[in-house]
Amino acid sequence: MEILSEKGIEGLSLRNVAKKVGVSHTAPYNHFSNKQALLAAISTVGHEQLYQTLSGSFNKCKHSSTKIIYEIAWSYLQFALDDPGKFKLMFSGALEEERDHPAYVEISRKNISLLEEIIVYCQKKGQIADGKVESIATRLWSVVHGFTHLVLEDQFPREYVQDQSIKELLKMVIS
Repeated sequence: MEILSEKGIEGLSLRNVAKKVGVSHTAPYNHFSNKQALLAAISTVGHEQLYQTLSGSFNKCKHSSTKIIYEIAWSYLQFALDDPGKFKLMFSGALEEERDHPAYVEISRKNISLLEEIIVYCQKKGQIADGKVESIATRLWSVVHGFTHLVLEDQFPREYVQDQSIKELLKMVIS
């Protein structure tokens, strides 16, 4: 994770991992068959952490907040800001042949199911208009994920954020 944070995906290799932990350059192959297996392991753990973050936020706010989608979006953004390298890897496309990594596929589906559960819950509470859950999920995730990447890459023009915080800007986008 340190290598990922310091050097990005490009600097992440089994050889660099071995060097970082002070073992022979072949030692990581006892745990990972190749770089793809390493990427899958990191991405799987990242998606598990994202699931815990989002489900925790949902369970915390679902009975007291009228802005559940905003709270979930804020948790998503905070997760990305806490470890941008891991977040970028999780959604980078660097992991090829995802189907070869069943744990990754399972947790990815679990995150999608959570988003759908949140949407259905919000529809029942009248916080989101009725509609096809998959379409709403696509729209919401696209907005929040795109917003998150703009924040991570510091791409908002200064005049967009000069009079408001990122939190306020997110609230406006989600509303």
